[in-house]
Amino acid sequence: MVSYRMIAIENAQKDINIAFINEVGNIFSKLDIKLNDVLEAARTKWNFLDFRPGLVGGHCIGVDPYYLTYCAKKVGLNPKVIDVGRHINDGMSKELVNIFFDKLKYNFGKKNINILILGLSFKENTNDIRNSKVFDLAKDLKRKGCNVDIYDPLVEKNFTNNHFKLVDMPKLKSKYHGIFLAIAHKKIVKDLKKILKLIHKKSIIFDLKDTIAPLKLKNNNIYRF
Repeated sequence: MVSYRMIAIENAQKDINIAFINEVGNIFSKLDIKLNDVLEAARTKWNFLDFRPGLVGGHCIGVDPYYLTYCAKKVGLNPKVIDVGRHINDGMSKELVNIFFDKLKYNFGKKNINILILGLSFKENTNDIRNSKVFDLAKDLKRKGCNVDIYDPLVEKNFTNNHFKLVDMPKLKSKYHGIFLAIAHKKIVKDLKKILKLIHKKSIIFDLKDTIAPLKLKNNNIYRF
């Protein structure tokens, strides 16, 4: 029981820290400041807590905080920080889609925008799609009127979804107006050069976790959060 409580606290703490970085990212986006540039500088300080922006799903970090708030409310307490962290992270897909879509709209207008999301699982290098927030990302893009494909080489192509179509690497075509790099599997990073050749010259690439920069790929439309 003690070990489970420890894990619940640990995951809630991670959730809150990621929520802080996500919120700072939203603020910086409005101020036209690149979050990842600031984080890179902050990492030079020895005691900086190195959390990165992202979509928080899965069956641990995205779930355990709710157990804590449930227990608190049973004894008449109203936890604020834990609830706010969950609220920020649960709404992050919508915030990211708004940022991404504004850039797409500026380049291509509003109609028939084709999007490729890279990664479907809830975190890197796993095929586990439980509570993956990429589903929310696809849904929010679909609501904007986008046509959404997802490429994830680790996920079985044995299910369908109303908001997106899973595609295989050989079937990718040069039709995408935007690419959203959500989950940077090693296999996806390895395929990036091929994938980036399959897009329009004005296509927007949203690199959520700053995965592309170290690869030194030349593209003027890579957006670093």
